[in-house]
Amino acid sequence: MENTENRKKWGEDVFSLLSWFKMDKVKNAKVLVAGAGALGNEALKNLALFGVGNIIVVDFDKIEYSNLTRSVLFRPEDADKGLYKADIAAKRLMEINPTINVIPVCGNLATDVGLGVYRRVDVVLGCLDSLTARTYLNRLSFRAGKVWIDGGIGNLEGQVSGYEMNESCYECSLMEEEVADMENRIMSCPAIGQENEEAGRVPTTPVITSIIAAIQVQEAMKIIHKEDLDKGVFTTLIGTMFNYEGMHPDAGIFDFKSYRKDCVSHEYWEDIVEIPQLSADTKISEALDIIKKTMGVENVEINLRNDIFTESLVVKSDNRKFKTMFPKSKISDHIKSSKELRDISFLEGGLYINEYENIDQEFPFMDLTLKQIGIPYLDVIQITTEKGYAYVELTADKKYYEFLF
Repeated sequence: MENTENRKKWGEDVFSLLSWFKMDKVKNAKVLVAGAGALGNEALKNLALFGVGNIIVVDFDKIEYSNLTRSVLFRPEDADKGLYKADIAAKRLMEINPTINVIPVCGNLATDVGLGVYRRVDVVLGCLDSLTARTYLNRLSFRAGKVWIDGGIGNLEGQVSGYEMNESCYECSLMEEEVADMENRIMSCPAIGQENEEAGRVPTTPVITSIIAAIQVQEAMKIIHKEDLDKGVFTTLIGTMFNYEGMHPDAGIFDFKSYRKDCVSHEYWEDIVEIPQLSADTKISEALDIIKKTMGVENVEINLRNDIFTESLVVKSDNRKFKTMFPKSKISDHIKSSKELRDISFLEGGLYINEYENIDQEFPFMDLTLKQIGIPYLDVIQITTEKGYAYVELTADKKYYEFLF
């Protein structure tokens, strides 16, 4: 009985001594952490120790031995078994603090996490080492109207910055060559796959990881306590950068605000229509009918904004066709698994893709589900009707994220 009571009172005898800390807010808080590598491990551990009640951890990668030197949540046996980072991180967090809820998503932050998740969390933490992944996280957070806190590490230095719609934008802060490289990668899912494979191999130390993750979580706590933030009790890093240099110890905060009017990241998807009958498991034919009835329209076109459906790969030299029938984000893994496709040089333009960016009544594969064409659970999809653009949510999928509701 005593242990049960202690669990229920997690942190009450410690954090209640802080003048700004509100236990109920923290217990009810919802935080999405993108990336469960070295930086993510430390951020997740700190959130659990604070007693943040609801955490979603997203990472598609598996645990390797190289992760163990900087990842407090992972064990050698996890690497032996090749277990997913998100699964093990979630398991260990609930061992640290049994009072919290943690949902692991073993997938990509852009193609496997619906916008309905982003729009229901309080704050997003980016624990990533990929420019492309950060760009996607920036766009999704802006669409959902959420603040996101980016952390970056390398060697003995690290940075933390905050981004918010109408204040500061990650993509706007990039140099021209970085933007060009990022656009190329976004247009080429195989390139994204290759870049993702390199995740977790940033040369750094557990010390700098701890410092940067601690600042990220400190910033998240300020966002969670929004009322005090609005009163001026806190100042955030939105529009600035905290930089720590450990080689010759130095730390400082610098202006890092950039916000161009023409940036494609500046989309806020408002007036979202929640449709309780609509799920990622709904067949396309049924989904179109449900949306038409709900919206009172005659024509609906689903715009695939985060992923593209691929019907086939075609060899340019001899027109041989390789059927795919899955989202473009899976193309890279598909090619790697096929010796024949691997032997066809992508760099020489050996293949092109038959794909669909928009889905309407003329789509030839109406029995496929929304998930099969690349739309994740609890997503918000952009549609085009005779009345213009609109946004609808797959609200039937709330069963997968019950603590968000």
